[in-house]
Amino acid sequence: MTEKKEKKITIALVAHDKMKQVMLEWAKEKIDTLKQRKLLGTSNTARQLKNVLDLEVEPFGHGPSGGDIYLAAKILDNEIDKVIFFIDAETPQGHEHDIQTLIRTAVINNIPIALNRATANHIINEEN
Repeated sequence: MTEKKEKKITIALVAHDKMKQVMLEWAKEKIDTLKQRKLLGTSNTARQLKNVLDLEVEPFGHGPSGGDIYLAAKILDNEIDKVIFFIDAETPQGHEHDIQTLIRTAVINNIPIALNRATANHIINEEN
């Protein structure tokens, strides 16, 4: 009898430039849980998490260069279970439409999306 291998929860990690330090601090607090998940992240966020925390995060592109849209597509392809996106709500972003598309795609597809630390804590502590 073969044992069915349980699928790892896949979490996308994204942080605007001014929020990268917040993401690093949060990930350091949650590192034991994050190491048990499959992680994807925009290129700069993934690189920083790898370099600072030695956390394996598969990069998928730069947010302003289509990374947010690529992530939305991964949600549509049922490849993402949760999104942690630390946004800089005080600074206008040149790719606001892409960000809104990503948020809407997560909402429409019932994918938990955290836009701040408090919500990220809640999402990461959920069992599924």
